[in-house]
Amino acid sequence: MVMKLFEERRSIRRFGDRPVEDEKLHAVLEAARLAPSWANMQCWRLIVVKDTAIKDAVSTTLENNPAQKAVSSAPVLIVACADPEASGKVKDQSYYLVDIGICFQQLCLEAWNQGLGTCWIGWFDEDKIRSILEVPEHIRIVALTPLGYPAVYPEARGRKSLQEMVFYDKWGQVLNFDTQGGIEAGE
Repeated sequence: MVMKLFEERRSIRRFGDRPVEDEKLHAVLEAARLAPSWANMQCWRLIVVKDTAIKDAVSTTLENNPAQKAVSSAPVLIVACADPEASGKVKDQSYYLVDIGICFQQLCLEAWNQGLGTCWIGWFDEDKIRSILEVPEHIRIVALTPLGYPAVYPEARGRKSLQEMVFYDKWGQVLNFDTQGGIEAGE
């Protein structure tokens, strides 16, 4: 069942006018809340925007981004923020981005499960959005997604094969699946 969700989910950039029911929005937010995080710190905060004027203002920060129209036309916009100090940092690698990634992916998958569409957006003017939404300076705005009922369901886009992205034991050693479903090293 979960694999089917992974296979069918699409990024949606055109939304219908139908409002998102509160119980569906709650389920989507609950999925995000339940996400795992560094030491269970749960560094994320989500801003749910339904106000048309605010969505329009945020959409102006996406100049030349193909998702700009989706932000203003979707019934809901969700903005994912994180407190970098409320997550781990090891060898100059900040894990708040991983925490938000997991949280937001769970949100997007549950949205699809509820019949709703999302489109992960990471290209925007953070300072302008910070001002519009009155986000404190120490909080990072990491991602946005419009949320609503899809007007169009795009076709599946091609994916790389496992052999192109998975190595066996060492970098560059190709992973192959034999005819019985076992794994073996290849060339």
